[in-house]
Amino acid sequence: MKANLLKNLMNFWPPLLGAGIKILRITDDYREIEVALRQKWFNKNIVGSHFGGSLYAMVDPFYMLMLMNILGDDYIVWDKFASIDFIAPGKGTVTAAFTLNETQIEQIKQETGACDKYVAVLPVDIRNEKNEIVATAIKHIHVRLKKRVCLPGEQ
Repeated sequence: MKANLLKNLMNFWPPLLGAGIKILRITDDYREIEVALRQKWFNKNIVGSHFGGSLYAMVDPFYMLMLMNILGDDYIVWDKFASIDFIAPGKGTVTAAFTLNETQIEQIKQETGACDKYVAVLPVDIRNEKNEIVATAIKHIHVRLKKRVCLPGEQ
């Protein structure tokens, strides 16, 4: 799917729209995605900062989405595990920028090429308007080839 079309469709996807999350940019090659979360009355917590669930939602689907589009239909890509470390209160508009470089992509292809699954560990920072980190999330993405021709004794 064309990146710009996907961006426009996902900006109306209820989990993102309802949390106040907006995709600002998806590059045509899916190597970069930038999202923002503006603080509103409905995504504040009791102490007036961003609700942690909204901060996590803004980083949840994007590395998986990027890898699905970069690697194509020959691969199975799933979210496996995630963690988020809340570092400072998030207030105002916060952003997250996801990037995958050629080295990371080639490593995933190499690791999955010998009938192996691979879990890519991909961090992303959530930053405030002063470019200060308010949270860091780490996504663990399971990747493997769909059709595998394995030698005897391999998985």
